[in-house]
Amino acid sequence: MLIELPKHAEIFGCVKIHEIQKILKFESETFESPLLRGISRNELDEVLNRTVVIIPVKNEKLHLLDGVLRSIPSGCEVIVVSNSQRGENDIFRMEKDIVHNFHRVTRHPVTIVHQKDPGLGVAFKEANYEEILDNSGFVRDGKAEGMVVGLTLAKNMGRDYVCFVDADNYIPCSVNEYVKLYAAGFILSQTPYSMIRLHWRYKPKVMEDRLYFKKWGRVSEITNKYLNMLVSVHTGFETNIIKTGNAGEHGMTMKLAEIMAHSTGYSVEPYQLVYLLEEFWKGDSKYKEATNSGIEVYQIETLNPHVHEDKGDEHIKEMLLGSLSTIYHSKLANETIRKEIMNELKKNEMIKKEKELKKNRILPPIAEMDMKKFIEVLLNHAETLTTYSQEI
Repeated sequence: MLIELPKHAEIFGCVKIHEIQKILKFESETFESPLLRGISRNELDEVLNRTVVIIPVKNEKLHLLDGVLRSIPSGCEVIVVSNSQRGENDIFRMEKDIVHNFHRVTRHPVTIVHQKDPGLGVAFKEANYEEILDNSGFVRDGKAEGMVVGLTLAKNMGRDYVCFVDADNYIPCSVNEYVKLYAAGFILSQTPYSMIRLHWRYKPKVMEDRLYFKKWGRVSEITNKYLNMLVSVHTGFETNIIKTGNAGEHGMTMKLAEIMAHSTGYSVEPYQLVYLLEEFWKGDSKYKEATNSGIEVYQIETLNPHVHEDKGDEHIKEMLLGSLSTIYHSKLANETIRKEIMNELKKNEMIKKEKELKKNRILPPIAEMDMKKFIEVLLNHAETLTTYSQEI
């Protein structure tokens, strides 16, 4: 892979955010120049063999999940965390059949679990991580909750990197690219605490009788604007360094993943950046090793466009509301930012009064869990946890 080296980065305390990097050629030999880095297939494979890919899924079209699974590079462990419908129309059972058939043919290792598995609830409670549970003792609905479930399972696999891909991707081969871009970012990183966030080159939309390749999503453009404003008011210098505020496709070193807090609802991705700035800007975090090593955020532009399910205007509004809420309630936000956000939300007819903008629930880092206890209880109580290993 031939990739641009970052031309520019901005440093906020212990956090370094790199400017967008582009892929110049998908395959290349190893070499390095002041502007470019050639990454060989062997280098990528070495990282992929230490990577876990997590796929959160909820009632997506089954052939989309099947396509995503088929596109994940060899060497990666795969975890599917489903929050899909159970009961008479058991979508989860159908997802499990797809996973089983995929493994039977390919021998690719896959683990699947349902988010509402009662064994998960018991395991989280015993591991002193009850923030993820509802009043009935089950894991709450939500993408962040599914991501945390995946992270706990990934941590037990002992691999060094964890990546997330969505299950609603209409171009399966783009998933193969995503995972390899994560690996490239990890190779470039100078710290064991790094995050790779993908910027889609285009998000095509159907316009009358043709495709229009739009550069920015509606939510992303607004979210990026206020994340950059959050940084600018503290540095005194205007910036547009953040371009991946809503990057659903992202990866982290496991060392960073286990000390990340997570925001629920539709604020998952922007809160990751907000959390890093809040926790590490001043250098007084309780995670001293991360403070001393520094944290890097890479933003890499994909070659493939991103085509996913269009879930309508209401979904867009919910995403925007969740994203801006997490910035509004950040301890880094000042009155100017809060006023701007309120005007934005009123302009988009999402809220009328400030008190309507609720704070998102925060899930603490999994580093605070008793992981050994969690796995022990889960293996004894889980009803839906199934692991298809290479040996089967």
